[in-house]
Amino acid sequence: MLYQLYETQRSLMEPFSDLALAAAKLYSNPLSLAGQSPFAQRLSASYDLMHRLGKDYEKPEFGLRTIDVDGVDIAIHERVEITKPFCELRRFKRFTDDTATLEKIKGQPVVLIVAPLSGHYATLLRDTVKTMLKDHKVYITDWKNARLVPLSDGEFHLDDYVNYVQEFIRHVQGKYGNCHVMSVCQPTVPVLAAVSLMASRGETTPLTMTMMGGPIDARKSPTAVNNLAMNKSHSWFENNVIYRVPSSFPGAGRRVYPGFLQHTGFVAMNPDHHAKSHYDYFKDLIKGDDASAEAHRKFYDEYNAVLDMDADYYLETIRVVFQDFALVSGTWDVRSEKGKIERVKPSDITTTALLSVEGELDDISGSGQTRAVHDICSGVPKSLQKHYEAMGAGHYGIFSGRRWREMVYPQVKAFIKSHDKPASAPKAVKVTAAAPAAASEAKVTPAPAKTARAATKKVASKRVSTAK
Repeated sequence: MLYQLYETQRSLMEPFSDLALAAAKLYSNPLSLAGQSPFAQRLSASYDLMHRLGKDYEKPEFGLRTIDVDGVDIAIHERVEITKPFCELRRFKRFTDDTATLEKIKGQPVVLIVAPLSGHYATLLRDTVKTMLKDHKVYITDWKNARLVPLSDGEFHLDDYVNYVQEFIRHVQGKYGNCHVMSVCQPTVPVLAAVSLMASRGETTPLTMTMMGGPIDARKSPTAVNNLAMNKSHSWFENNVIYRVPSSFPGAGRRVYPGFLQHTGFVAMNPDHHAKSHYDYFKDLIKGDDASAEAHRKFYDEYNAVLDMDADYYLETIRVVFQDFALVSGTWDVRSEKGKIERVKPSDITTTALLSVEGELDDISGSGQTRAVHDICSGVPKSLQKHYEAMGAGHYGIFSGRRWREMVYPQVKAFIKSHDKPASAPKAVKVTAAAPAAASEAKVTPAPAKTARAATKKVASKRVSTAK
């Protein structure tokens, strides 16, 4: 009922928001009679703020068209490589006609960025992606709004999240031989589970894992977010924050944790800061400070755009991560895509280098929560482990903004480069990757029962195709 009431209120507010935008433009136009009145600038600013407070915020786009690499503009083509019911795997492919630059970027490391599924869209990591693209081939998980996923597409559990990550890792490995994985905030837990399960099965694991500001062990330095999740019962969350999607959306009837409730929680964590930010925006409009006003718009266009999370996934995350502490306790079992129950054992990871990153002033994932990953990954040699604390950085500062670009990224870049075996000899990889890949495919998906000659011809044909 609450979700339906919210949508009704939003629908009623929409025409008033549009009207406020029209009035803001009218009073800001010096050629109109309204724009020549003594209080035109203040009225325009007031209507503009009213519009932004009442409008509906759609999913933003990444909007990455070009990047600058050593003075050369490189075109970026964004495309979807895998589509799942609740997620898309996006690739940001780079193009240039500068021969020297092309040779340089061809051998750079491949990074899979696992974006959080905790309220905001993956575009929250736009700055992360843009910075990484200068020195890496980049993929990212782009999670879908659960209210847009029909009930016919099934449920989504935390186990499904883990299975998605494994599938994406295998996909990238299949194209490049191996990859690096970076997880920001919430996905540090399922990413660690995914890599642990792959290691336990004897599969090839990523060259590196970069864990940034995540609740690996939420018991350490608990924040307000952690306390809420730990102090409320599982049934409290199910009875108070879970609602069914209204009939006006494709996912009608699906149980979700609505985005508007999550947004209310985000704002409630620091209401004074947001109130001041909006008032400063109002003053910037009056002063004609277009640069500051545009910066405000860009931030809140992203911050106010939220998605619904499937109820099963959300409730299981609360229980596993913040109440049972199943990962660090060694009691977490995950159901694979084939229905097999497997125990998550981070100690089985032995060849993947591990970097943890924390922000000194992080009020979402407290000090020590991410660093705890080193304690449970006991199989990783100390020479392959590193921890970095970004001084003066809050939660968002470790993956976006000046501190990310100037402090954190150089650490991440150097760590990935130092453990990137394929990148050290790109030409050799290009020649040798084809045959092993074909051989691997032949072993994993053997030809149906045919004559030995037919099977041999099929493998040989596959090798020729791969070499192309």
